[in-house]
Amino acid sequence: MWDVRSDEPLCTLREAFEGVDARVGFNVELKFDDDLDYQEEELAGVLQAILKVVFEHAKDRPVIFSSFQPDAAQLMRKLQDQYPVYFLTVGGTQIHADARRNSLEEAVRLCRAGGLQGIVSEARAVFRHPSAVARVKESDLSLLTYGQLNNVPEAVYMQHLMGVDGVIVDLVQEIAEAVSEFAAVVAPEPSPEEGQAGRLGPDRAAPAKKTPNFSQREISFLLRLIPELVQ
Repeated sequence: MWDVRSDEPLCTLREAFEGVDARVGFNVELKFDDDLDYQEEELAGVLQAILKVVFEHAKDRPVIFSSFQPDAAQLMRKLQDQYPVYFLTVGGTQIHADARRNSLEEAVRLCRAGGLQGIVSEARAVFRHPSAVARVKESDLSLLTYGQLNNVPEAVYMQHLMGVDGVIVDLVQEIAEAVSEFAAVVAPEPSPEEGQAGRLGPDRAAPAKKTPNFSQREISFLLRLIPELVQ
């Protein structure tokens, strides 16, 4: 954990925009103290200061905003419509005093009421309540997930099958490579000549589509995964 008294200073948001390749998108998380009650004027002051930096230095970089603070997320949407705003939620894996933070159902209601673009949920909440994915989609919202479970390739691939739009992971390259091995690979469309395979003989047959090939260990893991998470 970074310690303000002993560690090197963190870079500012402006320095991050200036120092990181412009092709890299930013997820700007709007952090607030869970134990404090914020007035709208106070939230607005913080958010407007952030927006000033983003408008001046993000340029054409892809940017989204996200926050666990329900009022901050909705207010950020009111203050601007250039960048998507996502509501971060633990989805009931922990209980908070603010009921809006305690389930995916509440997250959907908040997003619809505030015109937000999507939800970023703790991955365990999605596995515990898989039917919530359909409700998120029916509400025309995007669904992303985060959490330690997203460092498990099998869990990420299962979310892909469930309809989750994206995942936040620590080991980006490793997870991407592992998940790509699970994904079905569709062969290129056969040429007209290859399409005559039935008349040209078995040696000219068009290549078949491949399907995910799980090992017995991986199948056992997948069968155990959801029941263990529901406990």
